[in-house]
Amino acid sequence: MLKGRCNCEAVNFTITSNLTDVIVCHCSICRRATGSNGIAILIVDNDSFEWTGGEKLITSWKKPDSHWQMWFCSRCGSPVPGINDESRMFVPAGLVDDDSVSLHVAHHIWVGSKAEWDEIGDDGRQHLEAFEG
Repeated sequence: MLKGRCNCEAVNFTITSNLTDVIVCHCSICRRATGSNGIAILIVDNDSFEWTGGEKLITSWKKPDSHWQMWFCSRCGSPVPGINDESRMFVPAGLVDDDSVSLHVAHHIWVGSKAEWDEIGDDGRQHLEAFEG
């Protein structure tokens, strides 16, 4: 079981599935949402994910004229897990507490819109846009 939390430790969750693959999104929306080169996420089935604290502190922002939405802790501003689709959540990988987990970057998505200064330095598969995985 994996545990995760936001920066102020108010929002907490557990994941019961065995995960290995990290997906890094390099799209301009994720870059602006994080202030970085993108966001590293895990994709988790809903039945393997459980909020264990602070769910009422979660707020979200939806990009106008888009389906894109980001969830974050209203106290510290950390991005927190959110809805990926009807059956899965996305979890920002940096929130996972257990550093001994065998996570590795498996995919880079929206590489076609990454920042010019962003150099991908691992062997994760690169996709110009999204992929179904």
